[in-house]
Amino acid sequence: MKTEKIILGIDPGTTIMGFGLIKVVGKQMEFLQMNELLLTKYKDPYTKLKLIFERTIALIDTYHPDEIAIEAPFFGKNVQSMLKLGRAQGVAMAAGLSRQIPITEYLPKKIKMAITGNGNASKEQVAKMLQNTLGLKTLPKNLDSTDGLAAAVCHFYNAGRIDTGKNYTGWEAYVKSNPKKIG
Repeated sequence: MKTEKIILGIDPGTTIMGFGLIKVVGKQMEFLQMNELLLTKYKDPYTKLKLIFERTIALIDTYHPDEIAIEAPFFGKNVQSMLKLGRAQGVAMAAGLSRQIPITEYLPKKIKMAITGNGNASKEQVAKMLQNTLGLKTLPKNLDSTDGLAAAVCHFYNAGRIDTGKNYTGWEAYVKSNPKKIG
């Protein structure tokens, strides 16, 4: 029996929010969609956050993703930019959490490394690699949407690689598995 899931990748931003969706069937991924939410014409920062939340909810309600991968804000010198990015990311995450969708954050270097093998790759290099990997006919003018798609593909590549240690269903299962620690 093949497993099937949809991954929504988001590159948060208060100027442009990029996003992409892939479908995973078994061990194969397939491109579904990528696009961007342009926020440049809005001056009010709260309006931008509302639109990010609403677009993320609309994507969730349309595509029903099983998981969300989101690019984490990078540490820069401009504190105001970091705060704005953090807010955009938080609003997108809140939208996913409001629908009980698991979210995984990836640092930009980790996404670039997963896609190109180089953590310092340019946006253009990431976009070209995605074009080749997913058979995309054309690339968008703004590469924020390919950055969102890259987050989803990075999540696919990292599936099952996160070792969280042992999982227990409750205290009884822990005691049963660790008898020498009790006593």
